Amino acid sequence: MHELFKQHIEILSARFDRALQACNLEALLLGSGQAPRRFLDDNHYPFRAHPPFVQWLPHLTQHPGSWLLLRPGRMPVLYLYCPDDFWHQTPEAPTGDWTRCFEIECFADPNWLGTALAGLGRTALIAAERPAFAAQDWQHNPAALMTRLDFERAIKTDWELACLRRANHIAAAGHIAAQQLFATGASEYRIHQGYLAATDHNERDLPYDNIVALNEHAAVLHYQFQQREIPAVHRTLLFDAGATHLGYAADITRTHVADASSRFAELVAALDSAQQALLPQVRAGADFPELHRQMHQRLAQILADSGLVRASVEAQLEQGITRTFFPHGLGHLLGLQVHDVGGWQQDSVGTLREPPLEHPFLRLTRTLEPGYVVTIEPGLYFIPSLLERLRQAPAGRVVDWSGVEALLPYGGIRIEDNVAVTEEGSENFTRDAFAAAGQEGF
Repeated sequence: MHELFKQHIEILSARFDRALQACNLEALLLGSGQAPRRFLDDNHYPFRAHPPFVQWLPHLTQHPGSWLLLRPGRMPVLYLYCPDDFWHQTPEAPTGDWTRCFEIECFADPNWLGTALAGLGRTALIAAERPAFAAQDWQHNPAALMTRLDFERAIKTDWELACLRRANHIAAAGHIAAQQLFATGASEYRIHQGYLAATDHNERDLPYDNIVALNEHAAVLHYQFQQREIPAVHRTLLFDAGATHLGYAADITRTHVADASSRFAELVAALDSAQQALLPQVRAGADFPELHRQMHQRLAQILADSGLVRASVEAQLEQGITRTFFPHGLGHLLGLQVHDVGGWQQDSVGTLREPPLEHPFLRLTRTLEPGYVVTIEPGLYFIPSLLERLRQAPAGRVVDWSGVEALLPYGGIRIEDNVAVTEEGSENFTRDAFAAAGQEGF
């Protein structure tokens, strides 16, 4: 793994050197960040390191106040904040093979950095806040530099791919545990706790808040609660939960149904088949908005075949009917962040391609290249507010409303895999992880 990490640092060095030279900069400081304090309180929110810092230093995700100095042609220098603090555990000088890629200096006084970094020349820094030690002429989060770095971050190194692959294996273990708990009639809260135990994560480790949605809650795209009460009937579990490995995220969703003979279970199976039928199109050269449109075509076929909509595929798309049942985008870039940066960027200077007007929530409009990791997450939801709009529209006349109303208690369906684009096609990290755990087809 050290050789992969060494190659990763070499690739990052080349990328960052090019970006600095293009922006006429001599040095760049990446901050790890600080834990923000709660309003009118002396407690802090949980610390989460800034992604640009983690990309270089994924072994140091819990080290606030630290900085990485990058200069073209020179070894990166890590300034590790090691305060004299008897209230909290403070970091020690790191060890391990990865440290050979950096010069490392520990410091206890933040003011010392101002002296240590004096005379850097044309310098930029990337951090949430401008630090007190920064010279007046240093550029803070310059857009020209950040767009170049964001654009190239989409192409993952082999080391990053290995981390994302491992994160999927961790998350898969948790998803299997969640399904087993659903089968026993557990509450949302108990399912969430079981997931944490199976992944050996605490909530700080999660890349995003788990979506643990039973029954009607599955119609809320980002349902944010975990009820402790056990519902009278378990119909559906929509479970959207990720994991991290060295700062890199998995983002997986599965939908489970208690009654395998129900009409809703047939819809889950149909959407799963449609998702898998689309996956071979996830390859280099594919236009992601076109993949999104193809998924809407497949969804229209499901709605027609099920009898929920009495209209052709073409008529449904023309009238926008499928957008009621699938209102979000097909997927997004995945990496250090769940919704990784640069999804609309078309080049390194920041040219944007916004999503089509009819699909405004699409987070990715790029043409796929080898090294991209994306989510493929079609949905089929019964969202009361959106259904009511459709009912009031002329297009609502072709909907079987009694059939739709019978499915409202089930909430909705989402099936989400993490897929890496390769030279030959693609690699499905998620399906492979479930297969490795003995759950092929999960």
